[in-house]
Amino acid sequence: MTTPTDLIGDIHGHADRLKALLRKLGYERKNGAYRHPDRKVIFVGDYIDRGPDSPEVVDIVRGMVDAGSAVALCGNHEFNAICYNTSKEGGGYLRPHTTKNTHQHAATLEQYRDKPGDYDSAIAWFRTLPLFLETEDLRAVHACWDEAVIRKLHKALGGAVLPESLLPEAAEKGTDLYHWVEVTCKGREADLPEGYSFHDKDGHERREIRIKWWQNPEGQSFQDMSVIPGLGLYHLPFRDTEATHYPTGSRPVFFGHYWLKGTPELLTPNACCLDYSVAKGGVLTAYRFDGERELNEGKLVWV
Repeated sequence: MTTPTDLIGDIHGHADRLKALLRKLGYERKNGAYRHPDRKVIFVGDYIDRGPDSPEVVDIVRGMVDAGSAVALCGNHEFNAICYNTSKEGGGYLRPHTTKNTHQHAATLEQYRDKPGDYDSAIAWFRTLPLFLETEDLRAVHACWDEAVIRKLHKALGGAVLPESLLPEAAEKGTDLYHWVEVTCKGREADLPEGYSFHDKDGHERREIRIKWWQNPEGQSFQDMSVIPGLGLYHLPFRDTEATHYPTGSRPVFFGHYWLKGTPELLTPNACCLDYSVAKGGVLTAYRFDGERELNEGKLVWV
């Protein structure tokens, strides 16, 4: 029997929005955690960074997980924070403390500055979070459900949680494990043709695009397949020998990560992105799932 489930997208330190959304969904704070008499939450990751109160978001989400009223997945920002705080053999950290990397994590570091014990506890908790979740009725992941990658990741990890012993390999560019974690937590990429590039939202030059893995690539252009609008790539036919798309007959999949804008909507009848840019003037979004094989746009809720 399906447990009625509310899936919630990227929060990025916006604790007030999270509390407002939970109340709108019918959750009340009881005995230190938000609970619902009939429903549970699946959080798809990215609890920290950018927003005003990452510590409170972590406290709320962690409290619900501990109370059994939620499951929390690991987003790329949690994975980055783990690596930022994990020493590397020979010196340094798995995620180097460069200006760029420190800037991305700066808001969280500042908010935990006077409570280092809480910060250490949060990082330790992030290490326990699964990278993906699959039930009889749904799939949930932070960025990309690539069936072949998920299966390889599951076999390598012996489950869905990344063991600490495998962190160095997962953080080392060029390894299979690095690639599988990248695809799952950050999305699938495709190389642009020679001579083409663009600058991302942080001003970094990119020669590859994150692709709409839920969309059939046949007959599409690079612009059609890019998650970033306005790159002017409609004249370039999409080519990627590894590109697959999420099958229309598969169970519904929920994810975040992509900084979508505007009014929340379904991407396909069985694919739902829940990241509508709450940290950039957008909304915090949820989907109320009750076991349906074909998703219903009317079940999207946001604040």
